Amino acid sequence: KEPKPAGNFKVCVCGGAGGIGQPLSLLMGMDPNVSELCIFDLNVAMVPPAGVATDLSHLERKCAVKGYVMEVGKNPIDYLEECLTGCHLVLVPAGVPRKPGMTRDDLFKTNAGIAKGIVEACAKFCPEAVLGMIVNPVNSVVPAMAELYKKKGLDPMKIVGITTLDVVRANKFVGEIAGKNPNYINIPVVGGHAGTTILPLFSQDKIGKTIEAEKIPDLDKHVQNAGTDVVEAKGGKGSATLSMAYAGARFGKSVLAGLSGRKRVECAYCKSEITDLPYFAQKVVFGEGGIVKVLPLGELNEHETKRLEEAKAQLKGEIESGLKYAESESLA
Repeated sequence: KEPKPAGNFKVCVCGGAGGIGQPLSLLMGMDPNVSELCIFDLNVAMVPPAGVATDLSHLERKCAVKGYVMEVGKNPIDYLEECLTGCHLVLVPAGVPRKPGMTRDDLFKTNAGIAKGIVEACAKFCPEAVLGMIVNPVNSVVPAMAELYKKKGLDPMKIVGITTLDVVRANKFVGEIAGKNPNYINIPVVGGHAGTTILPLFSQDKIGKTIEAEKIPDLDKHVQNAGTDVVEAKGGKGSATLSMAYAGARFGKSVLAGLSGRKRVECAYCKSEITDLPYFAQKVVFGEGGIVKVLPLGELNEHETKRLEEAKAQLKGEIESGLKYAESESLA
């Protein structure tokens, strides 16, 4: 069988000069499937996007890199035509990060507006692209944006919440306990992307299922609270940026592999019918065009079954916030 040639895909990172955006752009620029990388950010970013682009343009990769800047308060749809036209994948780590003591609701009000501006521009200039959303709170932002896409007559499955970091952490933590290489561990993490909505299915992995039952509740909590651990360890000066960039790039690589005809399975948060909730994170298959299949949850043990109900109860309200937002808004 002939090996398939590397793809030539255009990728844009919106928020590409920020704490997650810079390392995420670095990792995407190294992907052999990427031929064009666009770095978009605001004029208040840590460094100008053009600077990040020039820096990344020196890597020993085929990828051409270009930066795009916009003033705060302006509308992405008026500025991003060249940046987004022809994009296959748009990664969106834009938005304000969660500060200690901030509720996810405060965060949602601010970040939904930021996400909407970008999604609106994508709907116009690259409606076929996969949008990987890192904008928190993902549990509410993704339903809001997917419903706006649907209203506009576009495919809501193009709006995908990146929950890969939960999987990455679960794999790593299980590896630490079991003394095994996390590369050979694959814990599906389902539900949502915050607190109790994060449900790692340890029983579905050959190494995960060897961990003693009494250790599972703490391990479960460790995965749920890992983001807060980073916020605290950084003393309020930031949140998980490097591990998020690593996870975002893992997701991005899988999307591009799928687009080039090599199917990949990842957990992701999207419009879903596998539970009674309209949005859910579970295993999906990435292929040509993005998500080609949403996979069932599989068998859950007693602990996981109980936790699923708890996760769904919390997630339901967070989805509703997103749906409510979409009812009162529409894309230009």
